[in-house]
Parts: sequence; C-alpha cells; structure tokens
Amino acid sequence: MLQERVPDLSRRLSDFVEPDRVRREVYTDPAIFELEMQRIHERVWIYCGHESQIPKAGDYYTVQIGRQPMVMVRAADGDVNVLYNRCPHRGNLMVGDRYGNSGEFFRCSYHAWTFHHDGRLRNIPMMESGYAGTPYGKDHPDCSMKRAARVERYRGFVFASLAQEGLSLKEFLGKAIVAFDDMCDRAPGGEVEVVPICFRVIQRSNWKIFLENQLDALHPSVTHQSTGRAAHEVEKEIEKKTGHAPLSYHMLSAFATVTIDKWDNFQTLNYPHGHCILTGYMGLRPRDPDTLAYEKTLVDAYGQKRMEEILGVNIHHVLIYPGLSVQSPLQQLRAVRPLGVDRTLTEIWHFRLKGAPEAIYRRSLAYYNLVNSPSTLVNADDLENFWKCHQGLSSEGGDWVSFARHFGRDIAKGDVVETAANCGTSEAPMRNQMKAWAQYMKS
Repeated sequence: MLQERVPDLSRRLSDFVEPDRVRREVYTDPAIFELEMQRIHERVWIYCGHESQIPKAGDYYTVQIGRQPMVMVRAADGDVNVLYNRCPHRGNLMVGDRYGNSGEFFRCSYHAWTFHHDGRLRNIPMMESGYAGTPYGKDHPDCSMKRAARVERYRGFVFASLAQEGLSLKEFLGKAIVAFDDMCDRAPGGEVEVVPICFRVIQRSNWKIFLENQLDALHPSVTHQSTGRAAHEVEKEIEKKTGHAPLSYHMLSAFATVTIDKWDNFQTLNYPHGHCILTGYMGLRPRDPDTLAYEKTLVDAYGQKRMEEILGVNIHHVLIYPGLSVQSPLQQLRAVRPLGVDRTLTEIWHFRLKGAPEAIYRRSLAYYNLVNSPSTLVNADDLENFWKCHQGLSSEGGDWVSFARHFGRDIAKGDVVETAANCGTSEAPMRNQMKAWAQYMKS
C-alpha cells in the first residue's frame, strides 16, 4: 500500500504547501511521514550528541537518526565515530543499553562477532573452519558494521548525515552556527560539557508541531499565562517580605509579565534550510555578586571588550531544522527524534560552562528544571496543546493550517527573511520551515 501511494504523493506534495498555509495531511499522513524520514531526517545533518558524553575510549551513546538506530562511540585514537547499531551477521543490535562502555571492542551478544570502534570487523568465531571457501572475512565490507556516511564535529557537538553527498556541516548550519558559538563563548575556557542527566519526553503529536512552537512568540503569553501569573503572585509576596525577589521566580513570572506587545518587539531571522533565530535575550544579567564574579572570569579570559560582546549577543532561541532547538544563553538544547507520524521523542540536554562559577551553573540549571523539564507546568501546557493540535488536525474540521500572521510584512535580505519592526509574533518561522520542508521533499 505504502509503495503504491508514495509516487502519487510525490506528484502532489507541491500542492500541500502554500506561502501562508499547509494541508493538514502534512502532519497526519503516515505515507508523508515515511517520505520525511527518507528525504529529510535520513539525509540532512542530524545532531547525535556532545563529545563530552563519551570521554573515554569505548564509551558509546545510542541515538536515533530518522528510522535508523545508531551508536556514537569514542575510538582509542580519540576520534568519534557514528555507526549503525546493527551486527552485519544476523542483524542483532550491537548494544542494547542507551549508553555505556564497550571495552576495547564491540562484541555481539548473539554469535560473538567483534568489531573495532570504527566498525571494522575484528574477528569472527570459527572464521577459518566456518567460512573457508566463502567470500566472507576481514576484508569483506559486508562483514563490518556500517558507518554513517558523514560525521562532523563543531565545538564539541557531533552531527552525522546518512547521505554520501551534501553540504558540509558549516555550510548547512550557516548563520545558525551562532547557537554553538554563543553557548561556548560564554565559558571562560571556550568549551562546554554535558550535564549527564537528560530529560526524555514522548509527545503524542507530529514532530513539526514541536518545532513550530519553539519560535512562536505569541503563545507564551497565552499558553503559559496561568503559570506565570501564579509565580508572579508568589514573587511579589516574597519581595514584600524580604525586599527582593528570587531570580528563579522571575524565570516563571516572565510568562505573565512579558506581554504580547513586548514579544512583538523581538525579531525572528529566517535562514535557508529552515533554520530560524528568535532574538530578545531574556536579560538574566542582574548586578548581583554571582554575576559580577562571572563577568570577572570572562574579563580575565577574554578582556573587557570581548566580554561585553559575548554577553551582549541578542538571542533567545535558535532552531536548527529539522531536529534541534538551542537556548544558548542558558545552555539548553532540545533534540527532536520522530518516532511515528503522531509520536515524537524530545531529548532535553543541559550543559555546564567550563571555568564558570558554580553559581552560574546553578542559575541555568534552575531554568532547566523550572521551564524545560518534563515535570514543569510550562512543559505540560505545551504538551497538551501539541496533543490537541494533532487530534484536531486528524479530524475533518478543516483541510488547512494557517501561518498568515504578519504575512506580507517580511523583509527579504538576500536569502535571509527578517520580520518587520513590531512583528515579533509573526509566523514567519513557520512559513520558513514549511518552505524548507517542501524543498527537501522534492528531492
């Protein structure tokens, strides 16, 4: 059935996306989802992890790229490889744990085939007696673990592409590379390291609904208003009693105090390949002793002028299409792993700035727990909307999804589209993502 429908879909896909709206089937049709896996997620650069997740030789971490189970592993020479998590003998998963250490080599738990950390066959039991006279042996490519076609790293962040040809990682990221520069530059040592605890959330909705929400500057003041209002009431009570309000309450109360008109003062920058940036850094730079001590470490490392440049970067969110959302000022990263047309895994990671004071780490950790963890009201608000959106899109209540807010006011500057002044709540990021989606799906 699927093989019969896909060619027909290929001819019709151009009719599914218009400049200011898309068909609901883009989110709900299983055949379209299969095409997305082939033409987007198993072709472009996909985030695998950070090299600090696998510090020692033999350390590995599993990751999903499209429909493919993969394993990121540190080799003895320090290189990072990304392999298909599959034994070439009978197809057994090479590792069943999410992460661990394989020792000096991988060993299949089924028939004890062993492999080097770059995937090359090391040994087959009974190689001499069992495979004599056959083409199978150490030099046969089908006897080694298959490697991802391309693997590249940028400032410790590891990406892989399953396509043999295509843009380099830097070419693909373009201006969105600022997400990693901004995060790492904020560390006095110029590097970050992963915080081992990763939040994992299964969303009962299509993967694109999550990505569209990330740069939707209108929804925070609507969806999260009740959470922000409750936090603001407590914040005011504490300030009344003590004379100051804890910064942690501001992280939540901002959802009520940063109103829609204030969000409109922000701007989105929309780039090729579907990447987008939402400006308007949250301003978590109070003049308290912790911040002043942190600034001193940056001055010592970079000088006063460079310190101001680093802390003055005007970013709230960077979206790297089709599967990454980065909040670089707070060292947060969310990776999107589509599992099905109506099922999406998000991995929520936090990073520590190497060389920064412990108090600064604790501040960003508070945001990680209060705003981005699975247990927060903020996340629960979003998850409910995602599920409700998918349920509504699966109905016959209408055929189109509208992205028309501030349509026609975008400012094109070469291959970059900027939102106009006082149009920060524009749906330009959604239009940009769907434009990229249509281009990928034509492949």
